[in-house]
Amino acid sequence: MSSSALDDEPQHTKPPTRPTPHARMTLAARIALLVLLTAELMDILDQSVVLTALPAIQESTGAGPAAVQWLTTGYSLPVAIGLITGGRLGDLYGRRRILLFGTVVFTTASLLCALAPGPGVLAGARGLQGVGVALTVPQILATLHVTFEGHNRSKAFGLYGAVLSLANVLGPVMGGLLTEADLFGLSWRPIFLINVPVGLAVILLGRRFIPESTAKAADRLDLTGMLLSALAAILIVFPLTEGHLHHWPLWCSALLAAGLLALGVFLRHQQRKQHRAPLLPLSLFRGRQFSGGTAAQLVHGLLCGLFFMTWTLYLQRGLGMSAVQAAVAFVLLSLGELAGATVAAKTAGRFARRLPQTGAFITIAAMVGYALQIAAVQADLTLWAMTAPVVLIGFGLGMVSGPLADMSLAKVQHEDAGAASGLFNTAMHLGIALGTALTALVFFATTAGSFDAGPHRDAFITVLWWVTGLLTLMWALMLFLPRAGHQAE
Repeated sequence: MSSSALDDEPQHTKPPTRPTPHARMTLAARIALLVLLTAELMDILDQSVVLTALPAIQESTGAGPAAVQWLTTGYSLPVAIGLITGGRLGDLYGRRRILLFGTVVFTTASLLCALAPGPGVLAGARGLQGVGVALTVPQILATLHVTFEGHNRSKAFGLYGAVLSLANVLGPVMGGLLTEADLFGLSWRPIFLINVPVGLAVILLGRRFIPESTAKAADRLDLTGMLLSALAAILIVFPLTEGHLHHWPLWCSALLAAGLLALGVFLRHQQRKQHRAPLLPLSLFRGRQFSGGTAAQLVHGLLCGLFFMTWTLYLQRGLGMSAVQAAVAFVLLSLGELAGATVAAKTAGRFARRLPQTGAFITIAAMVGYALQIAAVQADLTLWAMTAPVVLIGFGLGMVSGPLADMSLAKVQHEDAGAASGLFNTAMHLGIALGTALTALVFFATTAGSFDAGPHRDAFITVLWWVTGLLTLMWALMLFLPRAGHQAE
């Protein structure tokens, strides 16, 4: 589908007339919400769905270690680079239009992944998927922000948090199940083919039900700012993603230093452009609600990047679980996340910051209990015995994502919703990259290359104490969020 096929509305339409904060959600609004959440699920799930299929991909395509590594890096790097630009494109040219165009790119790339004859084409198609995600994801949060109000917005963001949590955890499970099923003898290829009908449904229903919105005074894109932000993101995210795999050579430090310099140049450029359509409105940071919430989101990504990667290694190497048993552990955690996100959606903003702070506190208590349990039981710890702390960890995290996004963006002006959404999502991805880099110091430094169970258990206990500290910091940063419920404008 060409982009011109999506141009059935003027570029600079106004946000739709919104209902009063306590009005019931109409059927059209419910369908639009379902389409937005489906697009989110598809985009986020594909980041991790490939992990459990990597052995099958390597066997069938002959991919070497570097090529396998780029199946994940090639996807995440364009996402981290393009989120801010993608968000601003939605502000300027229409959030629905850019969302649908991004979905076209993502769906086409998914088909190319499924048909890829070798690792080179597959890695390139994964990169194109990342471009589609960078265009799509910011529009989801921005459209939720400008379309819904009050009770309905808090409910929508609660469901957003639930889908986000499920996508992150269920990706590896779904990848393993589809690969193991070997549908029609296609091995790993259905993990990408499934995106094609889902993507087409999002495009067709999205054109009909998602309302269009743009900034009130749309202007042309800040191309210099776009290039500087992309350069800074590449120079920072790439060494953070790759450094631990290469034992932190000198070039990683050099790239990071250059990335910080590019970031400084970008911010100086944006400061000069504030009254001439900047890529990133710096006025966003004047609000403590957005600044504190985005900082909390960065820490949230950091602790997730550190915890989930090392937890997988602990389960399989520290406890000797099979891949299927480890997948069951992820399912338990995802069920807890679903329950926590359901609580967040049902309370619909009534408890303001107390809700995500309670979620963080529950997760802290569960992490401490889990660490003490591992230390006491050691190699005899079973999946059944760890069910309670694992479910509670998921429950607490499930109470955080939706409310944190809702309250962080609540006071953002509608014309800046896309830029704010892009920056908020970038904080999460940068945090995950930082958390992945931190594993070298916190986890792998203890295992020292050993595959023995004991070092992996000891290393994971250390990780849990680090994650507990990060959760405490996230709890403190959420003090910048509002105390009163129903923070509707």
